[in-house]
Amino acid sequence: MAGHRVGNIVAAAVAAGIVAAAATGCSNNSSTSTTSTPSAGASIRSKISSAASAASSAASSLASQASSALASASAEARRKLDEVKGGVDVKGDVKLGAVTIGGDGKATVPVTVHNTVGSTKSFAVQVNFKDRNGNLLDTVVVTVDGVAAGKTADAKATSHRKLAGDVGTTVGTAVRY
Repeated sequence: MAGHRVGNIVAAAVAAGIVAAAATGCSNNSSTSTTSTPSAGASIRSKISSAASAASSAASSLASQASSALASASAEARRKLDEVKGGVDVKGDVKLGAVTIGGDGKATVPVTVHNTVGSTKSFAVQVNFKDRNGNLLDTVVVTVDGVAAGKTADAKATSHRKLAGDVGTTVGTAVRY
Protein backbone atom coordinates (compact mmCIF):
# COMPACT_ATOMS: atom_id res chain seq x y z
CA MET A 1 0.00 0.00 0.00
CA ALA A 2 2.82 2.40 0.86
CA GLY A 3 4.37 1.68 -2.54
CA HIS A 4 1.17 2.82 -4.26
CA ARG A 5 1.14 6.07 -2.25
CA VAL A 6 4.78 6.74 -3.08
CA GLY A 7 4.10 6.12 -6.77
CA ASN A 8 1.04 8.41 -6.74
CA ILE A 9 2.92 11.22 -4.99
CA VAL A 10 5.85 11.02 -7.40
CA ALA A 11 3.50 10.84 -10.40
CA ALA A 12 1.67 13.96 -9.17
CA ALA A 13 4.95 15.84 -8.81
CA VAL A 14 6.07 14.83 -12.31
CA ALA A 15 2.68 15.82 -13.77
CA ALA A 16 2.87 19.20 -12.06
CA GLY A 17 6.33 19.74 -13.52
CA ILE A 18 5.15 18.90 -17.04
CA VAL A 19 2.16 21.26 -16.77
CA ALA A 20 4.36 24.07 -15.50
CA ALA A 21 6.95 23.53 -18.23
CA ALA A 22 4.23 23.61 -20.84
CA ALA A 23 2.73 26.77 -19.36
CA THR A 24 6.03 28.66 -19.29
CA GLY A 25 7.05 27.39 -22.72
CA CYS A 26 3.83 28.36 -24.50
CA SER A 27 3.65 31.53 -26.52
CA ASN A 28 1.05 33.23 -28.61
CA ASN A 29 2.55 34.16 -31.99
CA SER A 30 -0.12 36.76 -32.77
CA SER A 31 0.74 40.44 -32.71
CA THR A 32 -1.48 40.93 -29.68
CA SER A 33 0.40 38.50 -27.46
CA THR A 34 0.71 39.31 -23.83
CA THR A 35 4.04 39.45 -22.14
CA SER A 36 4.48 37.30 -19.09
CA THR A 37 6.72 38.67 -16.42
CA PRO A 38 9.87 36.77 -15.51
CA SER A 39 8.81 36.79 -11.86
CA ALA A 40 5.61 34.88 -12.69
CA GLY A 41 7.60 32.07 -14.31
CA ALA A 42 10.04 32.02 -11.41
CA SER A 43 7.15 31.85 -8.96
CA ILE A 44 5.62 28.89 -10.76
CA ARG A 45 8.98 27.10 -10.92
CA SER A 46 9.50 27.78 -7.22
CA LYS A 47 6.09 26.34 -6.33
CA ILE A 48 6.72 23.27 -8.47
CA SER A 49 10.12 22.78 -6.91
CA SER A 50 8.57 23.10 -3.48
CA ALA A 51 5.81 20.61 -4.35
CA ALA A 52 8.33 18.16 -5.80
CA SER A 53 10.45 18.47 -2.66
CA ALA A 54 7.41 17.85 -0.44
CA ALA A 55 6.39 14.86 -2.57
CA SER A 56 9.89 13.43 -2.39
CA SER A 57 9.96 13.92 1.38
CA ALA A 58 6.54 12.28 1.80
CA ALA A 59 7.56 9.37 -0.43
CA SER A 60 10.75 8.90 1.56
CA SER A 61 8.83 9.00 4.84
CA LEU A 62 6.28 6.41 3.65
CA ALA A 63 9.01 4.12 2.36
CA SER A 64 10.86 4.44 5.66
CA GLN A 65 7.71 3.62 7.66
CA ALA A 66 6.96 0.56 5.51
CA SER A 67 10.55 -0.63 5.76
CA SER A 68 10.54 -0.18 9.54
CA ALA A 69 7.26 -2.09 9.95
CA LEU A 70 8.54 -4.96 7.80
CA ALA A 71 11.83 -5.12 9.70
CA SER A 72 9.93 -5.25 12.98
CA ALA A 73 7.61 -8.02 11.74
CA SER A 74 10.56 -10.02 10.39
CA ALA A 75 12.45 -9.69 13.68
CA GLU A 76 9.38 -10.83 15.64
CA ALA A 77 8.90 -13.83 13.34
CA ARG A 78 12.56 -14.80 13.71
CA ARG A 79 12.31 -14.46 17.52
CA LYS A 80 9.25 -16.74 17.66
CA LEU A 81 10.89 -19.37 15.45
CA ASP A 82 14.10 -19.24 17.52
CA GLU A 83 12.05 -20.19 20.60
CA VAL A 84 11.23 -23.57 19.03
CA LYS A 85 13.70 -26.21 20.24
CA GLY A 86 14.20 -29.55 18.54
CA GLY A 87 11.95 -28.79 15.60
CA VAL A 88 11.89 -30.53 12.24
CA ASP A 89 11.45 -28.68 8.92
CA VAL A 90 8.01 -29.62 7.54
CA LYS A 91 7.18 -27.05 4.86
CA GLY A 92 5.70 -29.86 2.75
CA ASP A 93 3.15 -30.60 5.49
CA VAL A 94 1.66 -27.08 5.38
CA LYS A 95 -0.92 -25.76 2.93
CA LEU A 96 -2.10 -22.17 2.58
CA GLY A 97 -5.56 -21.19 1.32
CA ALA A 98 -6.76 -18.09 -0.51
CA VAL A 99 -5.93 -14.65 0.87
CA THR A 100 -8.80 -12.38 1.87
CA ILE A 101 -8.64 -8.72 2.87
CA GLY A 102 -10.88 -7.92 5.84
CA GLY A 103 -12.80 -4.77 6.64
CA ASP A 104 -9.82 -3.61 8.70
CA GLY A 105 -7.57 -3.85 5.61
CA LYS A 106 -5.52 -6.73 7.01
CA ALA A 107 -4.87 -9.82 4.92
CA THR A 108 -5.85 -13.25 6.28
CA VAL A 109 -5.02 -16.70 4.94
CA PRO A 110 -6.12 -20.14 6.16
CA VAL A 111 -3.23 -22.41 7.24
CA THR A 112 -3.58 -26.21 7.36
CA VAL A 113 -0.91 -28.39 8.97
CA HIS A 114 -0.70 -32.19 8.66
CA ASN A 115 0.98 -34.19 11.40
CA THR A 116 2.60 -37.15 9.64
CA VAL A 117 4.23 -38.73 12.72
CA GLY A 118 2.90 -41.19 15.29
CA SER A 119 2.54 -38.78 18.22
CA THR A 120 0.87 -35.46 19.00
CA LYS A 121 2.96 -32.50 17.80
CA SER A 122 2.81 -28.72 17.55
CA PHE A 123 3.71 -26.54 14.57
CA ALA A 124 5.17 -23.06 14.07
CA VAL A 125 4.53 -21.71 10.57
CA GLN A 126 5.98 -18.49 9.15
CA VAL A 127 3.62 -17.05 6.55
CA ASN A 128 5.02 -14.42 4.17
CA PHE A 129 2.60 -11.96 2.56
CA LYS A 130 3.91 -10.79 -0.82
CA ASP A 131 2.81 -8.51 -3.64
CA ARG A 132 2.38 -9.77 -7.20
CA ASN A 133 6.06 -9.03 -7.92
CA GLY A 134 7.19 -11.23 -5.04
CA ASN A 135 8.16 -8.35 -2.74
CA LEU A 136 7.72 -9.13 0.94
CA LEU A 137 4.93 -7.00 2.48
CA ASP A 138 4.57 -8.61 5.91
CA THR A 139 5.38 -11.82 7.76
CA VAL A 140 3.73 -13.57 10.70
CA VAL A 141 4.23 -16.77 12.66
CA VAL A 142 1.24 -18.95 13.52
CA THR A 143 1.47 -21.72 16.08
CA VAL A 144 -0.80 -24.75 15.99
CA ASP A 145 -0.61 -26.77 19.20
CA GLY A 146 -1.52 -30.38 19.95
CA VAL A 147 -2.13 -31.84 16.50
CA ALA A 148 -2.91 -35.54 16.96
CA ALA A 149 -0.88 -38.20 15.13
CA GLY A 150 -1.91 -38.50 11.49
CA LYS A 151 -4.40 -35.59 11.75
CA THR A 152 -4.65 -32.12 10.27
CA ALA A 153 -5.46 -28.87 12.01
CA ASP A 154 -6.41 -25.42 10.76
CA ALA A 155 -5.39 -21.92 11.81
CA LYS A 156 -5.45 -18.45 10.30
CA ALA A 157 -2.55 -16.11 9.66
CA THR A 158 -3.39 -12.39 9.69
CA SER A 159 -1.04 -9.61 8.59
CA HIS A 160 0.13 -7.12 11.20
CA ARG A 161 -0.88 -4.14 9.08
CA LYS A 162 -3.18 -3.14 6.26
CA LEU A 163 -2.31 -4.63 2.89
CA ALA A 164 -3.90 -3.87 -0.46
CA GLY A 165 -3.74 -5.01 -4.02
CA ASP A 166 -2.90 -8.48 -5.26
CA VAL A 167 -1.55 -10.10 -2.07
CA GLY A 168 -0.22 -13.66 -2.15
CA THR A 169 1.39 -15.87 0.47
CA THR A 170 4.19 -18.37 0.83
CA VAL A 171 5.38 -20.57 3.68
CA GLY A 172 8.68 -19.10 4.84
CA THR A 173 9.49 -21.70 7.48
CA ALA A 174 7.46 -24.53 9.00
CA VAL A 175 8.64 -26.44 12.05
CA ARG A 176 7.06 -29.42 13.78
CA TYR A 177 8.04 -29.92 17.41
